Amino acid sequence: MKVVFKIWRQDSQKHQGGFERYPIEGLTEDMSFLEALDHLNERLVLQNQKTIAYEYDCREGICGQCGIFINGRAHGPHNNITTCQLHMRSFQDGETIVVEPWRATAFPVIKDLVVDRSALDRIIEKGGYISAKTGTAAESNAILIPKDIADKAMDAAACIGCGACVATCKNASAALFTSAKINHLNNLPQGKPEAAQRVLQMTKQMQLENFGNCTFTGACEVECPENISIINIAEMNARRAKAKWLGR
Repeated sequence: MKVVFKIWRQDSQKHQGGFERYPIEGLTEDMSFLEALDHLNERLVLQNQKTIAYEYDCREGICGQCGIFINGRAHGPHNNITTCQLHMRSFQDGETIVVEPWRATAFPVIKDLVVDRSALDRIIEKGGYISAKTGTAAESNAILIPKDIADKAMDAAACIGCGACVATCKNASAALFTSAKINHLNNLPQGKPEAAQRVLQMTKQMQLENFGNCTFTGACEVECPENISIINIAEMNARRAKAKWLGR
């Protein structure tokens, strides 16, 4: 199998970037997309050329590090997957595949396909945790949680922070990410004492990071690898309005 990779190359945020074409042969349909990029980089090393920078860690759809745009879609042509779960059988032999980094003001390019997503970390720092006494762990069943509430919290907690929701949103909004992190904790008894403070501080930090506003187009839900629902955004907005009204 052979394809042509049309890949965005950029040395840093301060440098102007552009697309470069790389014809590559010797691929198989069973290769993952990242394995195909590995194969290309091996060829570039042998040719004494600069390798392509891209992120990955677990390669099992868990870590959220491998996010890139492929043919105009976050993570590639399929819904609700990560880039490392995409295989070359999703493309035609001889096809030109356009590969580029996340496009958002809050995600500046570090190099090539690697972007700085530390803005998401700073949102977490403003409330994505609970305050708890240290010491011996409490009995796991000491706090009874109804199954529907536990399921709702766990569905939100599934967010892996890949940033696909931001990259695919026409407004570059981080509302889906932020709402998932807020609702995960605010739905549980352990998160109730700081619930109002959490939603106000995390949404404020989201705005400070130059993310856009959510207009409920639903694109984020389609591209989210964990299929997190935009209902979380509506719930976050309701919690925020209530916290503001109570003057917390």
